Amino acid sequence: MCDRAAREGFGSFAVTFRIKDWGISSQRYWGTPIPVIHCSACGLVPVPEKDLPVTLPLNIQITGKGRSPLENCPEFVNTICPRCGIPAQRETDTMDTFVDSSWYFYRYCDPRNDKAPFDSADVAPWFPINQYIGGVTHAILHLIYSRFFTKVMRDIGLVQNDEPAANLFTQGMVLRGGTAMSKSKGNVVDPDEMIARYGGDTCRLFVLFATSPERDMEWDEAGVAGQHRFLARVYAFVTRNAEAARAGGGHPGESDRKALRKLHQTLKKITGDFDSRWHFNTSIAALMELMNALQSCENELCGATLAEILAKLPLMMAPFAPFLAEELWEETGRQGPVHLQVWPSYDPELAREEGAEVVIQVNGKVRSRCVVTFGAAKEEVEQIALADDRVRPHVDGKSVVKVVYVPDKLLNIVVKG
Repeated sequence: MCDRAAREGFGSFAVTFRIKDWGISSQRYWGTPIPVIHCSACGLVPVPEKDLPVTLPLNIQITGKGRSPLENCPEFVNTICPRCGIPAQRETDTMDTFVDSSWYFYRYCDPRNDKAPFDSADVAPWFPINQYIGGVTHAILHLIYSRFFTKVMRDIGLVQNDEPAANLFTQGMVLRGGTAMSKSKGNVVDPDEMIARYGGDTCRLFVLFATSPERDMEWDEAGVAGQHRFLARVYAFVTRNAEAARAGGGHPGESDRKALRKLHQTLKKITGDFDSRWHFNTSIAALMELMNALQSCENELCGATLAEILAKLPLMMAPFAPFLAEELWEETGRQGPVHLQVWPSYDPELAREEGAEVVIQVNGKVRSRCVVTFGAAKEEVEQIALADDRVRPHVDGKSVVKVVYVPDKLLNIVVKG
């Protein structure tokens, strides 16, 4: 295509590079020091390797005015030229913190090395990183520069891997008023204020629940309040039933069987979301459904059933509401941090539905649902549907043209007249 465009004179081939010259703009002072010295005789002189690293002073006054605050620290600025020995000045600009984060994750693997940035053999087993997660701005800023640093370090023999990470997952942005939150736009939400009002767990739960992680989400404080109410329901349920759960015993009945099935179905759902999908919004929705189911039959549950529910519920809540989970773990009389416990396993038999829920439609509109045995014949489900009080008003006195049946899922009755 490009050859033809060039040949016929209506286009040309070009490569656009996303990596740009680095901007040294926001002078936060705590960024990476630029190790050079300005000498009136020698010009720009690099700091000798024996004097590295250049360390930043701590007695800095942050005024928010003018250039780098390092300029107002004479004990840092004033030095001696390493070449000619006359008085000189250190560079006071610092590089953006992306410079640090483009390579220091290698240092994490060998943090106490005082001879080199890190030992190549020590970092080799850890790279490439299995999964990189970041917003779209990270994908074209931090990630692209970390790849650049990695390839430079590979070329000089410091690392063996070609890429810093094997997989990229780009998470969505948080929007407010239809645009991404930004300090420059003045549309940010102060997290400290929200945490003071609702608690850290509520804010965390709202962000996870609002949408799937790869999609943008609109900030809505009404949704935050909804999550706060849900956490209050969970706390009240556990504390209300903690004593009965500790006592245990009782004779399990139909309600116990339904509650345990819902518990193990929810656990299966969350386990699957963590293993593959990362759609934690559906995990939280499943926890809400579980709480609805448990509260509907709470007074009918025996102590043994409550004991199993209260043993698993704090663990299931822990990834989404860690502080509440720790509190619930203590409320149920258990020792040790909840986050050091083994993730609970579900019983496939308990998690299995006894029957299939079939949606009943009339002319494509949902009118009812029914539960049938798995693999039920079309004729059997049709009879159940036609006898359903919610379906009959839509079919009585009309001719059934055809019936479409998707086994274990859907029955659509097409009528006319």
